[in-house]
Amino acid sequence: MTITLLVCGVVALSLLVTDILTSRTIAANIEKSQEEKATNVARMVAHSQLVIEALGKQDEERSIQDFAEETRRFTHVQFVVVMDMNGIRKSHPDPAKIGKRFVGGDEGIALKGKEHISISKGTLGTSLRSLTPIFDHTGKQLGAVAVGISLNDVQKAVSQGRNNIYTGTLLGIVAGILGAVLLARYIKRILFGLEPSAIAKLLQERDAILQSVREGIVAVDQESRITLVNKAALRLFHKAGLAQEPRGMKMEEYLSNSRLGWVLKTGQTDPDHEMVLNGITLVVNRVPVFLNDKIVGAVSTFRDKTEIQQLAEQLTGVRLYAEALRAQSHEFMNKLHVILGMSHMGLYDQLTNYISELVNHRNNEIGAISRNIKDPVLAGFLIGKLSYAREAAAELHISSEREVPEPLHSYMSHELITILGNLIDNALEAVSNCPRRQIEVHFDYGDDILTIEVKDTGVGIEKETQNHMFERGFSTKGEDRGLGLFLISQSLDRLGGEIEISSKPSQGTRFVVYIPYDCKGDIE
Repeated sequence: MTITLLVCGVVALSLLVTDILTSRTIAANIEKSQEEKATNVARMVAHSQLVIEALGKQDEERSIQDFAEETRRFTHVQFVVVMDMNGIRKSHPDPAKIGKRFVGGDEGIALKGKEHISISKGTLGTSLRSLTPIFDHTGKQLGAVAVGISLNDVQKAVSQGRNNIYTGTLLGIVAGILGAVLLARYIKRILFGLEPSAIAKLLQERDAILQSVREGIVAVDQESRITLVNKAALRLFHKAGLAQEPRGMKMEEYLSNSRLGWVLKTGQTDPDHEMVLNGITLVVNRVPVFLNDKIVGAVSTFRDKTEIQQLAEQLTGVRLYAEALRAQSHEFMNKLHVILGMSHMGLYDQLTNYISELVNHRNNEIGAISRNIKDPVLAGFLIGKLSYAREAAAELHISSEREVPEPLHSYMSHELITILGNLIDNALEAVSNCPRRQIEVHFDYGDDILTIEVKDTGVGIEKETQNHMFERGFSTKGEDRGLGLFLISQSLDRLGGEIEISSKPSQGTRFVVYIPYDCKGDIE
């Protein structure tokens, strides 16, 4: 409705102003054209040889009257009056007035040899008159000629011109209203039926949402030109030393490794891709924007990986703690059932020995890990995995030739948990259907290198599978898998580590990981 009223108002105002200006111009042009018509007829009569000779002889009024009337009929003027130097008519539409003095009082200028235009009232009413002097070939003035056009005819011509303008204006307004309605419907269809006020509200909400999220967001058009950057993205770019205003720039010029050009070209998404920007590691998601099955742009989100790692460490700690509690609770309930059964049977001596063995085994198991693994996060993770393995009916043995000191940087613990967690989980799956379910995890530290060996008695890995097992999404276990080993390879890339694989079908698998390891202090 707002668009319709606005367009109709603009059209009506434009046509009204045009009507006022045009009508004045046309009225003036019509009056001028009538003046020129009267002047041309008067000049034609004044230069007629017949009129000049008749006035010079003073005896051929009949010929002047016939010529003047014939000229009047052909030119459609009101009158053509030829007069002598005394103002006596030699011609007139009413023959009875021939020989009488010209009426109007405006003939004096013409009888003095000057041509002029006037509006005067005569015997035929008020008229627009053109008076032109008549000279012979010697330059002697013989009289004058007056050609008149009825003022009513002039006003009628002006009114007709104005009526044509009014008609055109009315048709223009009707066409403008119709066009405004159709345009408004078309725009509303494009804008999903929303009014301008609703669109403004949505834009305000959209801007508030974009500026409130912690992820950096950058949008580009189909020509890869940056159209939108929120505050979080600007903060990350400024942190990386990019102080230039990015809006309006080509994405490839601002961020050469953005890959948004590839997304625009292929129409494929690029999720969870790491990008290093002047020493800052960002986790980037890139998604194409489609409109009517056509790519019209792309959106990229950025997040500082340091922040993600901090959140991941918190989430990993909670998840591991919950898994450890669940596994230990399940294991503890099994032990209680054994104790309850032995007490009902009255086997108190055997019950005492059983409880002693449980306590000693638990203390030895936890003590061995705590003594050798000084990182409490990693130690807690391994203890939880021991309970998880027992719940899966598998044997998990953890050993270490030397003490593994606490890492210098906290992110190292997160990367180690990612590597070990995926290797142990894969090993548990590998032995799940085997008669012998045994997994060995061995640590060795020396010369600032941490070596981790994970060996299982599972089904083994085919050679062809080994060539692709670290690719994202590759898995022999079905869809929505294939992330574990890919995450291991990413962690090793960040740590500068390496991994070796030795495996044969039905003979188990052995992974050996070598990681540069900076510790907080010397081993005691």
